[in-house]
Amino acid sequence: MSPVRSFDSLLLQAQKTRIRRGHHRSTQVLQSIWCDLASNDYLGLSRDPRVLDAGHKALDEHGTSARASRVVSGTLPVHADAEHSLADLTQMPPSGLLFSSGYMENLAVIAALGRTGTRILLDAHVHASLHDAAKLCAADVEIFEHQNLNHLRELLRHGDGKPTLIVVEGVYSVLGDATDLANLQMLARQYEAWLVVDESHSLGILGKGCGACSQADISGVDNLIITSSLGKALGSAGGVVLCTETVRDYLINTSRPFIFDTAPSPVNAAAAAASARIVDTEGERFSQQVFESAQCISTALGTSQSAGAVQSVGIDGAGNSSEATEENCGYL
Repeated sequence: MSPVRSFDSLLLQAQKTRIRRGHHRSTQVLQSIWCDLASNDYLGLSRDPRVLDAGHKALDEHGTSARASRVVSGTLPVHADAEHSLADLTQMPPSGLLFSSGYMENLAVIAALGRTGTRILLDAHVHASLHDAAKLCAADVEIFEHQNLNHLRELLRHGDGKPTLIVVEGVYSVLGDATDLANLQMLARQYEAWLVVDESHSLGILGKGCGACSQADISGVDNLIITSSLGKALGSAGGVVLCTETVRDYLINTSRPFIFDTAPSPVNAAAAAASARIVDTEGERFSQQVFESAQCISTALGTSQSAGAVQSVGIDGAGNSSEATEENCGYL
């Protein structure tokens, strides 16, 4: 019989391994920040007076919490307002669905649609939430090389007729590169696949703020599902799925992260709705400011300017910055 190992020893060994690899994280409170280059608040909307006012009004009217799941008594007018405002911004059908976090929204879509007898093809660089969701679902999951449409095409050719989801990001958070969504959509259509695009880093930035799918002129097509965090350019918190009414109804009735989770805070929902309306009318100005700042940063660092707000800088073993690549960004 093997000797029993305590969790204390397992956790200690894991800690030593992280420190040795330079992967140790902390949650220390940062003081006196002069310039924050790590924030996701790309447009500064979290401090916009119009967004703050919307949040204050929701707080006064509804309190700090929705107090229940959306399928019980947790659906409030601010949720519907946010869903419609986000659909309008992205030029998607008026059938969005809010979630309590961006992580939950990706988990919900992949876990609900990735049933036995289906297939999911993920770009190697998609967000950790999408990889985690793929591990939890019952679908056959395959990874295609980052941005390699030829590799994706080969996988699609051997699909055995299974319903297939292709999962990508509008702008990737590691290298900051954008996806060729127009050609990807044509490829998905050719093989009767559905396309899931995580717009967390492209919404509010590309397409005059309307996002990468709008810029590629594929918004509203019937095989497209958009997911996005609301905690990036929109300066709030939570997540949204933008889809057809049929997909929305399916998620409401089958998605465990939706059914068994407390509805998003009314304050965050109201803030997201206000931000979406602001970007819908002023998005071109905001995104231009982002691109100008990105150019200044990339010029100062001596790197190529990325497609969106994320300016990716590779770090070598000695701690020196260099042009970002898959290898020196340490993508896992």
